[in-house]
Amino acid sequence: MGTTIWSWNEPSHPRPPARRKRARRDDGQGDLFPDIGPAKNGPLADARGAYDSRPAPPNVRKLGKRGRIRIGTSGYSFADWVGTFYPAGTPRSRMLDEYIHHFDVVEINSSYYRVPDPRMFARMEEKTPPGFEFVVKLYKGMTHEIEDDDSMYRAFADSVVPLKDADKFSGFLAQFPWKFKKSNDAEAHLKALRERLGDEPLFVEFRHDSWIERGTFDFLRELGIGYCAVDEPSLKGLVPPVVAATTDAGYVRFHGRNAKNWWGRGGGDRYDYDYGAKELSEWSEKLLKLEEKVKKVYAFFNNCHAGHAARNAELMIEMLGEELGPR
Repeated sequence: MGTTIWSWNEPSHPRPPARRKRARRDDGQGDLFPDIGPAKNGPLADARGAYDSRPAPPNVRKLGKRGRIRIGTSGYSFADWVGTFYPAGTPRSRMLDEYIHHFDVVEINSSYYRVPDPRMFARMEEKTPPGFEFVVKLYKGMTHEIEDDDSMYRAFADSVVPLKDADKFSGFLAQFPWKFKKSNDAEAHLKALRERLGDEPLFVEFRHDSWIERGTFDFLRELGIGYCAVDEPSLKGLVPPVVAATTDAGYVRFHGRNAKNWWGRGGGDRYDYDYGAKELSEWSEKLLKLEEKVKKVYAFFNNCHAGHAARNAELMIEMLGEELGPR
């Protein structure tokens, strides 16, 4: 790949910020900007993310009051899901075959580590039924260790062509690290990212709370970039659970609330967290409210340790009222 021109990458065990008292989760932070929604008109409103244009096949779950919510997990190929979610003895080559019996959308995270080969997505597409959707996480050279290499962006865009040809591609996710704080350079990078990816649906996840202000949401809406809401520990500097939409698709990622291990000091996996029914019930209400403002809502569970993500996603589906047709 090209030369790294700067890096926002975090060390394996970043130094946690100094502690301070944070507002509780039930203090209304989830509705800081309740009036923020996608652009109602103009070129960006029409050019990106026409999510309602695809009829839902009978094998797609109708979740939410309008059938616009899709629930899945951040990845599907994990060894510790075998026996805890997948049947005992499931080989890695069969994991997607098992996954599609539970979910109709997946977020691909392996693309963060290397630019994918189109043949990889072609194989995935062949295994999934009509109506199945993929969101693809951007390569780290675009979000963490920034490389000024146009060929990298072209190769990444070309990799998802098999998904696009099958009408199964639903967008890119740009997940930035905690060190990616709001600044002129950071905003310039987001503009460049938007330009390099053209009109492809694009969602952005921030980890630093400097972005959580009204100007950020206006900025994203102008660029046609979707805001990704998050659920993560209530720690200083992290993003609170603000729910907002800046395009015609909402996006939420569930990372768990493992505050002890988040900064790498507890000796465990930061994503080792199993949501309780009460925690998910609170979020089901937020997802339904978000559904009222957009054409589609994606929610992905990233607490992938020991199959927690898959089980929590299934519980959320149950809460939202699954209406599943024959596969």
